[in-house]
Amino acid sequence: MISFVVPVYNGAETIVGVVDEIRHEFKDETIEIVLVNDGSQDTSEAVCQKLHEDDPSRITFVHLARNFGEHGATLAGLRHAKGEFIAILDDDSQHPPAEVRSMLATLRRDNVDVVFGRYRRKRHTFLRNLGSRFNDRMANWMLNKPRDLYLSSFKVMNRFLVDEITRYEGPFPYIDGLILRSTSSFGQVDVEHRDRQQGRSGYTLRKLVSLWLNMFLNFSITPLRLSALLGVAMAGLSLLLLAGIVIDKLYFNPDLTHGLPTVLALIVFFAGLQLVILGTIGEYIGRLFLDQTKMPQCVVRYVRSASAE
Repeated sequence: MISFVVPVYNGAETIVGVVDEIRHEFKDETIEIVLVNDGSQDTSEAVCQKLHEDDPSRITFVHLARNFGEHGATLAGLRHAKGEFIAILDDDSQHPPAEVRSMLATLRRDNVDVVFGRYRRKRHTFLRNLGSRFNDRMANWMLNKPRDLYLSSFKVMNRFLVDEITRYEGPFPYIDGLILRSTSSFGQVDVEHRDRQQGRSGYTLRKLVSLWLNMFLNFSITPLRLSALLGVAMAGLSLLLLAGIVIDKLYFNPDLTHGLPTVLALIVFFAGLQLVILGTIGEYIGRLFLDQTKMPQCVVRYVRSASAE
């Protein structure tokens, strides 16, 4: 069975079309569709309930108590997916379900754990594209992502990988980070990326920054190492500057009075640097605290499971 996991956020106008296209494209196969309403502020809950009622044998509806973000909602959907293969699609019709066939064929043929859809031409906004490029560069550095691998929200995984990443119980989930730390068996397929038909992207600047922080701080200790190296570099630079000042005073300009503005500027610079390093450490400690206090990835209010009747 193939499971389709679709996180829904304010997708009342598009989710029916996504579900109908999935059912039409895979009408001759055994499928399951898991819809996860991620605290939508429109009528998505009622629309998803109606879809489940119309097709209770194939559609599972998971309703979250509030908005937890795409990755938390996706993880909730993966936990309810029962298929041998699981495809993740967005709710905005930009991911054509027909492309899942070629992605699934590549996964089976190459015996990999996950196949990412690499867009032939991305139809995102400038801000979203800029964020994606930044995210890609940082993942290369911090998560040891292969440089030629494009991390896309459109992906197909096998049962082994889904079982592995759903074991994660900490807060602030990041699906691609969980994938990269669980397997090195990747594939990718060039896919179409459609224009958004209705509404606008739910990714604001605030959510993009939050996603970057999840990647940097939850799945890598590189920022801590960078802070330590930066501290050592600044301490070394300070010693060199101090030695230069002493030599200059003793041998070249004994009557030179060093200005107070320079001293104040250096104090402000190094104080700011210390605050950045302390802030990075504090963010790690805060996330450890939230993890220890069992901050939930998401809270499921109710589930309407697909029946085999």
